[in-house]
Amino acid sequence: MILPELEKGLHQCLETVPILKTLGFRSLECDVGFVRVVVPRSDRHNGLHPTFHGGIMTTVADCAAWLAIATKLGADAHLTTSDIHVRFLAPCFTDVTAEARVIKFGRTLCPVDVKLSDTNGALVATAQVTYFRLTTAPRAEEGHA
Repeated sequence: MILPELEKGLHQCLETVPILKTLGFRSLECDVGFVRVVVPRSDRHNGLHPTFHGGIMTTVADCAAWLAIATKLGADAHLTTSDIHVRFLAPCFTDVTAEARVIKFGRTLCPVDVKLSDTNGALVATAQVTYFRLTTAPRAEEGHA
């Protein structure tokens, strides 16, 4: 069971982390090493066709993986994506639900399994996301934005 203050911090991320806020992440359900989030479909998320753009769905998977790891480390955890592999299975014409589960909570690497489904429960994509645990927060180098 996740601690109430940690869950509260993760819910606050939905309103304060720019990419989560921009994409409209909502309905966060979490447990230790697991999250389920919903991202509403919008015409702004279309690609060439009127479906959820694959790059945006990849971002959803990446963010859901981070949230799953944060259930163990806290909302202020310093992590960066090491690698991500997405397999698209079907177009998504609806909101997307992401379920992310930590596969292994390592000292350095944390692989996460993510399943993306439409509102009918049909699996539209799967992802394997690995995060690298950082010892300090990343910072912009001098002269870079």
